[in-house]
Amino acid sequence: MSDKLLQNEAMRVLKDTSRTFYIPITFLQKELKLTVAAAYLAMRAIDEIEDHEEISNDTKHDILMKVSELLAVTPFDEVAYAQALALSEQPMPEVTLRLGDWLRVCPAEARKIVMDSTSEMATGMANWAKANWQIHTREDLDEYTYYVAGLVGVMLSELWEWNAGIKADRELAIGYGRGLQAVNILRNQQEDLDERGVSFVPDDWTRDDLFHYAEENLAKADAYMKVLNKRSIILFCRLPLALAHKSLKAMKDGREKMSRAEVEATVEEIQAD
Repeated sequence: MSDKLLQNEAMRVLKDTSRTFYIPITFLQKELKLTVAAAYLAMRAIDEIEDHEEISNDTKHDILMKVSELLAVTPFDEVAYAQALALSEQPMPEVTLRLGDWLRVCPAEARKIVMDSTSEMATGMANWAKANWQIHTREDLDEYTYYVAGLVGVMLSELWEWNAGIKADRELAIGYGRGLQAVNILRNQQEDLDERGVSFVPDDWTRDDLFHYAEENLAKADAYMKVLNKRSIILFCRLPLALAHKSLKAMKDGREKMSRAEVEATVEEIQAD
C-alpha cells in the first residue's frame, strides 16, 4: 500500500473511530496532523483491548504487557503483535488489528515519541485491568487518569516541542489530560457501574468531589493553553477543552450531556476563531 493510500486509510479509520478527535486533528498542519492521528490510533488500538467485553482481565493484562514490550523496540514486530492479540481468542476491531499501519503513518522522526508513550500507556492499562480498575483513593484516581489521559498530554507536549519548538509545563499537560478524562468519568459514571461494575470514584467521594477534581484539572488545562503560540496547535487543543468545559456545565445544570446542536455550535465557534 502506498504512503498516500495508507495516510488516507488512517484518516478514514480516525473519523470512523472518533469524530470528536478527528475534527481538531484536521486543524493541524500536515506533518503534525499525521503524527497526532497515528498517535491517537495507536492509543485507541490498545484502549480497545482494555475495554473488550469478552476478554478476561488477566488475559488483557498479559496481552497489554506484551504489546508494551513490542512498542519499546524498533522496528515494531507485527508478527509478534498478531500472536499477542491471538491470546484473546476474540475478534478485534480494525483500529487494533492495524497498529503496525498506524506506526508506519507516523513520521519517522516522531515515531519513537509515539511508541514510547503508547508502550507506557499499555503497561498502565495492563496493571489497572489486573486490579479490575479498583480506585479507592485520590492517589489511585491520579494514577489511573495519568495513564489513560495525562500521558497523552505529555506526549502531545513532546510533539509540540519536536515540531514547533514549544516547551510546555509537564504538570499542566497532565492536568489537561486528566481534566478531559474526569469529565468523561462524570458523564459515564452510572454506565460504568451498571455495565462494567466499575467505579472510578474514590471511596467516600461525592459527585461534587468529582466535579471539583474535574474543575481543578481543567484550570490546569486553561493555564497550559497560555504557553502555546502556534495557531493550529492552539485550535487543536482549544476544541476538546471547550467541549469539556461546556459538558461539565451541562452536567452541573442537571443535564446528562451537551446537545448535538451545542457541540456543533462549539465546533463552528472554534473553527471561526
